[in-house]
Amino acid sequence: MKTLQNHTLIYDNECPMCNIYSKGFTKCGMLDENGREAFTELSLKNKELIDFKRAKNEIALVDHNRNKVVYGLDSLLLIIGNSFPLLEKIARIQPLYWFFKKLYSFVSYNRKQIIPSKKDDTEQACIPDFNLKYRITYITFVVFFSAYILSLFTGKLGLNGDQHFLRELIVCLGQIVWQTLFLKIYLKEMIWNYVGNMMTVSLIGTLLLIPALLISLSPAFNIIYFGIVVLIMFLEHIRRCKILKLNFLPTISWTLFRMTALAVIIWLSF
Repeated sequence: MKTLQNHTLIYDNECPMCNIYSKGFTKCGMLDENGREAFTELSLKNKELIDFKRAKNEIALVDHNRNKVVYGLDSLLLIIGNSFPLLEKIARIQPLYWFFKKLYSFVSYNRKQIIPSKKDDTEQACIPDFNLKYRITYITFVVFFSAYILSLFTGKLGLNGDQHFLRELIVCLGQIVWQTLFLKIYLKEMIWNYVGNMMTVSLIGTLLLIPALLISLSPAFNIIYFGIVVLIMFLEHIRRCKILKLNFLPTISWTLFRMTALAVIIWLSF
């Protein structure tokens, strides 16, 4: 690998994704061994160079030779392009560049809902700005993806006959409406943060169901496996509520809706 000399990547050290790929750059030699710096441990020199607010939304790469900074997708392409120039050239071709830039923003603005941290409420934390467009996009993606996978899985279980995407879509949307109406007064300005985390819980459960769709197993095992997935989602919901410093009210409300929806689906299948 060709090392990008005299550059420092300012990464969000409370974000596991940022931690992994920034460490990967140094481990494989694409950056110097000391070519990354935690956002919460900024040196005075780098702090003066970067746009502090922008660096929370887009990862910053400091060029010490020119005392300049590039952000977000451009910073990643600069590092990758130094070792793989062809990949950078391809990525910068429109509309690929437009797509990757939107994908980067999609992940960056929702990264604290995808993987929250207990230190996200500190003053030095690298918290991205709230972006309604990307939050709604994330929620919409999870709703449709979860509804599709759940329709396949419940169809495999034989609940209400064939696969029913519309039914599962209504359940997913109903969960959001239920939690929003029930918890709006309690959560106040945290409602979007909570809903984003709740969607990640749904996404985790959805991803765990995919292996059961790829393997032909007995109906009894599928039911047991589904129960295990629900338990994992339940525990993850509790864990995230603790990180958000919420009590058990959101989990109780979430569980009541899930149990009611499941009971209705089973009842309709007979």
